[in-house]
Formats: sequence, structure tokens, C-alpha cells
Amino acid sequence: MTSDAAGAAYDIVVLGAGSGGYACALRAAELGLRVALVERDLIGGTCLHRGCIPTKAMLHAAEVADEARSAAHVGVRLGEPEIDLAQVGRYRQGVVDRLFKGLTGLIGSRSEIEVVRGEGRVVDARTVAVDDRILRGRHLVLATGSVAKVLPGITLGPRVVTSDEALRLESVPQRVVVLGGGVIGVEFASVFRSFGAKVTIVEALDRLVPAEDAAISAGLTRAFRQRKITALTGVRVAGVEAGEDEVRVELEGRDPLVADLLLVAVGRGPGPVPGIDALGVTMSGAHVEVDERCRTSVEGVYAVGDLVPGLQLAHRGFAQGIFVAEDIAGFSPRPVPESGIPRVTYCDPEIGSVGLTEEAARAAYGEVEVVEYNLGGNGKSQILGTKGFVKLVRAKDGPIVGMHLLGARIGEQIGEAQLIVNWQAFPDDLAPLIHAHPTQNEALGEAALALAGKPLHSHG
Repeated sequence: MTSDAAGAAYDIVVLGAGSGGYACALRAAELGLRVALVERDLIGGTCLHRGCIPTKAMLHAAEVADEARSAAHVGVRLGEPEIDLAQVGRYRQGVVDRLFKGLTGLIGSRSEIEVVRGEGRVVDARTVAVDDRILRGRHLVLATGSVAKVLPGITLGPRVVTSDEALRLESVPQRVVVLGGGVIGVEFASVFRSFGAKVTIVEALDRLVPAEDAAISAGLTRAFRQRKITALTGVRVAGVEAGEDEVRVELEGRDPLVADLLLVAVGRGPGPVPGIDALGVTMSGAHVEVDERCRTSVEGVYAVGDLVPGLQLAHRGFAQGIFVAEDIAGFSPRPVPESGIPRVTYCDPEIGSVGLTEEAARAAYGEVEVVEYNLGGNGKSQILGTKGFVKLVRAKDGPIVGMHLLGARIGEQIGEAQLIVNWQAFPDDLAPLIHAHPTQNEALGEAALALAGKPLHSHG
């Protein structure tokens, strides 16, 4: 092997160029630090190539299909849409390719960043080996992301896939079983239903999107029922038998399900870090434990994104990467609590949330006040033909500590919601603010009015 320098040739060696890794590299470069960015696959990671971007492109195609299907209701006669999944794939890949080109160009324009292609292996807290090269840095940032999980006893194949393989399907299956009712599961269930498939979700816990507020779970279940998406909650899979033409899913205490495709959407686990045992960092299962400043138990070694316990969100990893770069540069940035990170699930209807659920708020504060504003009173939501609500949770006589939204395109309102929660706004602070009419954004203002004891278009 060859060494880049007798000492540390870089200020930071970043292992992984997904959302957390490349954000760390870019911010560090802006601050004048020298960075080696190691990536064995494509810059942009899961989010850009197999996650956020391609799945949301598919969800947009699904929305277009639904709009065409229901267009006659508003006086535009289009008929039943024909889904050309190959063309959907080309459209999706075009979006990815344009973003990938822009990102690689941006990173390539920074002379402070050297992109090192290949699989990096940790040698020690300051050293990473890539093939026959040795990269030494004053700091090491682990950002290897996540991989799709598969339950023991389930073998992947043409009839049994994860979200990675689902993106490469060439035709729409007629019958789909989705194993898992979390974020990935409900998003793909929504896509397949919009494309015309019969969809059944099997979730071992007692409700869909169990990490969300209970009211959101109940509202999504009702909406999915109206869309003829079957949700079997509190049900476990006993076995899977895949044949050439179909897959049989055995359930505990229920009749089996037979489908053309089984999508295993039971979450994602930390991506592997070759050589991590050499570091001796504290682990929590396969996750790397960190403190609030993303520091591991080994001095000079940080970890960000899906590799560390917590929310698996690209923007969380992105923010952590920036945070680490600034921390290393001596800026002492302020950590953002997990509860302050906005979350959006892009099924139809969409879910947006930030802060504490009602249950968590009661545990934290004891007495709370809650308001739900139904979108039935919102003009733009009526135009869009969506149902749902905005739910605000405040500590008794205190600030708003949680906001939970359900409805078509409602995720676009999460920006104001996160400001309200993170700035610890009181309902009386929001009540005087004017929200443009007619927008779904008005629903946030109406909910705040109600919580302030001044309901206008809702019952007090």
C-alpha cells in the first residue's frame, strides 16, 4: 500500500457519500478543510439512487394516474389510465440522473474534496484503507447509511423483493402483499394501488405507521380503506413460499394470502462498516452509538445518518453531516433534538409531523391541550378532494410541542410546522398571523386559532 503522507493528509476522512457524508464533505470544504470522501458505489447514496428521490418520482406518477382516473369528476374526461411502468422508470431515472450530475459537479468543483472510489476499510481511528491506498485524517466520519432488512426465513427472488428491487419492476403486479406498515410499506402500497394493483398490508404491530400519532394512524387506515387498500394489523407472517407464478404468505392465526408479489418493507438496518471492530467504538446492535454531538466513544471519530440510532431520514443525516463539519472546524454548533426534525410520509394521503405525539407529550408534560382541525373546512383541500386534519398538541398553558398533519400534499406545510415547534411558539403567537387564502396552509392558522380559544371555521 502507498501512503498519502507521513502524517494526516486530510482534516477529515469521510466513509460514505450519501446524504450525511457528502453534506459533511461540502460544508467542511467551505470551511477550508481538506476532505477525502470515500464511496464504493454512487455519490448521493440510498436517498438519491434507491430511496427518497426515485420513490417520490414514482409517487408523483401514481398521483398523476389517480388524477386521470378521477378527472371526470371535475369535468375532464380522460378514462382509465394505462400504466407504462417502463416509461415510469425512464422518467424516474431521468430525475435521478439530473440530480446526480448536479451533485457530482458540485463536489467536483471543490478542490478541497478528493473523491476516492472503492470500498473503504477502517484501519484505526485516523486511517482508512481503500484498495492499495492508505488515507489518513485528523478525524474520521462514518456515514455508510443503511440497507434494506429481510426477516429470517424469507428469501428474496422474482416474487419476493425489497424496495430496492421494487424500483426495477417492469410490469405492475395484479396482487401485492406488503410486509410492513411503516413509512416504506405505506408509500409503496399507495403506489401499487394507484397503478391498479390489489394491495394488502401485513403489519405485526397494532396500527399502521406506529411511530406516528395514534390519530394519524387511524386517519390513514380510514383513508386506505376508502382506497380499497386492506390493512391487517397485529398480524405476523408465519412463512413465505414463492413459486414461479405467485407467492403464498402464511399468517399466524389467519388464512394465507396469495399474491403475484411480496414486498418486504420491514425497515432498513445500518450499512456495514468494514473494519469497524478495529475501532472499538460502542455499538447498539449494528448501530454506532453517538452523543448529541455525533461523537462516538473513540476520540476523533464521528458517525452520522442511518448508521446511528434514531430517525432514518435523509435530511437528518444531511443536517448531522453539516453539524459534524462545523464542530470539527470549531464552530460549536447547537444540536437539534430528534423531536424537532420534520417528518413526511408521501403516501396518499400524505403525513407530516414534527415534535411529540399526544402520548409522548402527556408522558413528558403530564397535562396537555389538543386541537384537531378537519380539512373539510379548508377550501383548497375541498378543491383537491382530500380529507384529513391538522392536530396541534401543546403543554398545558405552554408552547406547542407537536404538530401532526394528514391530507393530500399536506407535507408541503411541514416547513411552518417545524418553525412553530422548534421556536416553541404559543397559540397566541400564531393567532394574529395571516395565512394566504385559499391554501392548505390556512389549516395551520385555523388550528392555532382554535387552540388559542378563538375558533373561526371550527367548533370550539
